[in-house]
Amino acid sequence: MLRKYFYALFLSIATFSLQAQVLQPAKWSISASESKPAIDNEIVLEFRVIIDQDWYLYSTDFDPELGPNVTTFEFEPHESYSLVGEIQPVGAKKKYDEIFEGDYTYFVGEAIFQQKVKINSTDIIIVGTYDYQVCSDIDGKCISFNDSFDFSPVFGTSIKTEAIEKKSPNEAVIEFSGNEGFLQSRDVNDPYSLLTFMVVAFLAGLTALLTPCVFPMIPMTVTFFTRKNGAGGKKMAIMYGFFIILIYTIIGSLIAPFMGPEVANELATGWLPNIVFFLVFLVFALSFLGLFEITLPSGFVNAVDQKSEKGGIIGVFFMAFTLVLVSFSCTGPIVGSILVESAGGLILKPILGMFAFSLAFALPFSLFALFPEWMSKLPKSGGWLNSVKVVLGFLELALAFKFLSIADQAYHWRILDREVYLIIWIVIFSMLGLYLLGKLRLSHDSPLETLGVPRLLMAMVTFSFVLYMIPGLFGAPLKAMAGYLPPMSTHDFSLPSLLRQSNGAKSTDRISDENELCEQPLYAGMLHLPHGLQGYFDYNQALECAKAINRPLFIDFTGHGCVNCREMEARVWSDPSVLDILANDFVVVALYVDDKTVLPEEKWYTSPYDQKVKKTIGHQNADFQITRFQNNAQPFYVILDGYGELVTSPKAYDLDIESFKTFLVAAKNKFETL
Repeated sequence: MLRKYFYALFLSIATFSLQAQVLQPAKWSISASESKPAIDNEIVLEFRVIIDQDWYLYSTDFDPELGPNVTTFEFEPHESYSLVGEIQPVGAKKKYDEIFEGDYTYFVGEAIFQQKVKINSTDIIIVGTYDYQVCSDIDGKCISFNDSFDFSPVFGTSIKTEAIEKKSPNEAVIEFSGNEGFLQSRDVNDPYSLLTFMVVAFLAGLTALLTPCVFPMIPMTVTFFTRKNGAGGKKMAIMYGFFIILIYTIIGSLIAPFMGPEVANELATGWLPNIVFFLVFLVFALSFLGLFEITLPSGFVNAVDQKSEKGGIIGVFFMAFTLVLVSFSCTGPIVGSILVESAGGLILKPILGMFAFSLAFALPFSLFALFPEWMSKLPKSGGWLNSVKVVLGFLELALAFKFLSIADQAYHWRILDREVYLIIWIVIFSMLGLYLLGKLRLSHDSPLETLGVPRLLMAMVTFSFVLYMIPGLFGAPLKAMAGYLPPMSTHDFSLPSLLRQSNGAKSTDRISDENELCEQPLYAGMLHLPHGLQGYFDYNQALECAKAINRPLFIDFTGHGCVNCREMEARVWSDPSVLDILANDFVVVALYVDDKTVLPEEKWYTSPYDQKVKKTIGHQNADFQITRFQNNAQPFYVILDGYGELVTSPKAYDLDIESFKTFLVAAKNKFETL
């Protein structure tokens, strides 16, 4: 009993410092387009959010069933105004999430939401609440908030007594002082993903050099420049390379305005653009495989070629332009693929992609002109150049189905279920492997008398990839391909799920026979624990059971929209040793902090933390986490004894299986000594 009083004293002291410890990564401010609007006028209400570095805030415009918490706004009805349309996010980014297997929208740095309203009275009262979630990939935290807003002071009106008068401590409003172009100037992706894209584009430029349209032109062009007088010829060769880069970068600049957020949003879910891109990639693939050639009008190419005969810088520019046009049948599909992949919602991506591609493409022309002795080391042109095209054709064909899959998932056509998609890729890459071994020969190929080591190694890599995909037909997760495969929910047969259910049944039998749960868990019909675990979803019910059967209580503060929670469950909880400890040595309770289920009114209460009435399961669980443990991020794991006292220090997001197992075992051993 004595330690219970000490614990109560500790909680009292901790509560005083609670506000300083609770994270507040998002600061909201509100404004209206007019402060004194006339009756029947439409005005725009604007919510601006400044988001801390390394955090992001989920938007309002994606499927709320996906998983992450959609930001929602609720306006209290009032005769002084009428809503016009729905809340609109401005400049939200879109991204595919491998855990939830779908696209979500989000903001980084700053978020803007706008709502049109029609004014019905000069005494304007506009109040309401908003729910939102912010997450960080740095330390795996996700935090849900519920706050109130009041536009009445903006219009110089007094708020009615029944309206919300007190702001939450989480609602630290600040004045907005940033420039209006901030959202447009921010990169959609982090610098590392943009750098990765540029590296891929650079490698694509090197690959383009190995095509039959380009490779033979290297010695021809370089020889032309080296015949010029000494340093002058080398200078012209360098300018030649510079103009190649300039031309491709200009192409990227012309495309860039069409690659903004609106295009990215449509690409993510729209059936038409994804079908178009599927067909474009299909055409590129068939061209590389030799069915036909993509060529530009000969008159246009000849006209440009004639201008290249002029001397000086102008002539060198048109020589570079001629190279770009003549090599189009080989480089066009590669350039088109880069531009398609660059449609991710930021202006710089297509420009930088074309710059990286052209840098690699132009490099040999300048280097061989500067060091002509290297020319003797170049391999001879031959049938291997066509083999490069064919390999690229197989790769383009496989990638084409990625776009068809996006449309298929968004509109639930069920054309490309997971196993169908995998079968197509297995067939494509198997045929690629056979081609590399010389077992398949297309019309433009030269006879393959001997097999070189590079082709043999490529064939080995290809068949290894095929073998990696085959278990996916039976339900293997294939985590390395998560971004390209349809979700597991479309898979008709999953052997791991059947085995997991079987193991789960055995685990359940063991729990039922030896460690039977005390009673039917509340909310078990709508909430769940992963991997067949038995447990509770109500703290008080779980605590009573833990006390009754003398086991430590494992609290999982989680959320439907918590990506990192799902990742912990998939990568750490799924470990057999971790799962066995949780199932047989603890009473487990999952407390969802974002569940929207409204409880009966007799269970409502006003929080001492923010003086708000907590009506839902999620709000009550979130309030419990804050007031009891001074933490508001998920995932968050706490282990208590049957009296509700901490057994060991809580643990947050950590993908180290051994570290998590040590946390559980140490808590179990300490509990046994109490």
